[in-house]
This record gives sequence, structure tokens and C-alpha cells, in this order.
Amino acid sequence: MDASIIWNYFPGLSDHQKHQFLQLHDLYKYWNDRINVISRKDIHELYLRHVLHSLAIARFVTFIPRQKILDIGTGGGFPGIPLSIMFPDTQFHLVDSVGKKIRVASEIVKALSIRNIQLSHKRAEELTEQFDFIVTRAVARARVIWNWSHQKISQRNIGDIDNGIICLKGGDLTEELRELNRPYIELQIGDYFNEPFFETKKIIYIPR
Repeated sequence: MDASIIWNYFPGLSDHQKHQFLQLHDLYKYWNDRINVISRKDIHELYLRHVLHSLAIARFVTFIPRQKILDIGTGGGFPGIPLSIMFPDTQFHLVDSVGKKIRVASEIVKALSIRNIQLSHKRAEELTEQFDFIVTRAVARARVIWNWSHQKISQRNIGDIDNGIICLKGGDLTEELRELNRPYIELQIGDYFNEPFFETKKIIYIPR
């Protein structure tokens, strides 16, 4: 599946954004052959399983200028890199405790000349900054993510949606969400995208 799936769902992209998205496949193929950060069988489904999946967050919330977003456990840069292309005036900070993964994300960011990303090889707990939103993709159980990061969420809301944590998850989350033990909103990504891959994929939004 090629990059056109992205502008089918996001028709308002600029030529520059399209060009950046188009480069992602070859860049990830190159780096993944050297430092494995994506399943080998997934690289040909990059736009569906990684890029569009990340952009499900952009169907739920529109990040605005001056907002700061923290991507915890970004791996090779998901969801942070696709979101940074989608929202070039919003600031993103991508962190991962595995150095080789941050190296790949850093090389992708450099190749695409993305200016609104900061990358750190560290654990989320080590950060002292405040952020409007925290985003993650299949990093840990929701309660663990909350414990790691809720103190880093700014109390000052400047967008239409209250600050909080936005998790991309899949499968049966009944037990996981029960143990979260706080208010949340569960959204079906299949309501945004038609492909069968998204039938079991969900967004979990935990307001601060």
C-alpha cells in the first residue's frame, strides 16, 4: 500500500507534507535493514500499519501552534514523526530508552528536515518539562503510562480538548481499562478508517 492512502483520508495536505510522507518508505526501508525497529514483514505495509495508524490521533484531535506533545517510547518515531509532519507548527518531543531506536528516528527527522521535533535517549520519568498531550503506541498498559507521565501534563489548556494522554492500542482492553481506575474515552479507529487492519484498533484518551 502506497502513500496515497494518507491523502485519501487527509486531502488538505500541502505538497511539502506529501513529499515528506512519500519519503518515509525508502528511509525506513534503508534504516530498518541496518537497525531493526519495525517488523520486517511490516515494512511493505508501512503507510497502513504505522503511518496511518499514527495519524488516527489526528482524526481525534487537531493539535495547534504553541502546544507541546510528548511521544513516550517512540521506537522508530511512531506516532511522533507522522504527527509532526501533519502538525508542523506544533512542538513534539520524542523519547525512547533504547538508543538505536532514537538513532533511527533522529536520522529520519534529519533526512526530512523536520524542524518541530526534539529527540531524547532517556526514559519519560527523567523529563522535567510539562506537555499539553502525551501520545503513545502500544508501549505499556494504560495504568503504567498514567503513572509514568501524568505529572508531566500541563494544567493549562489552550486547545479545544482537555490536556491528557492519548494511547493507540488494540484488542480486548477490558481488564486493562478496569485497572486504570480513572475516567477515559475509548474510540474505535475503524470509525475513522475503512481498512480491516483497524477493526480492532482503538484510541484511549485519558484526560488529565
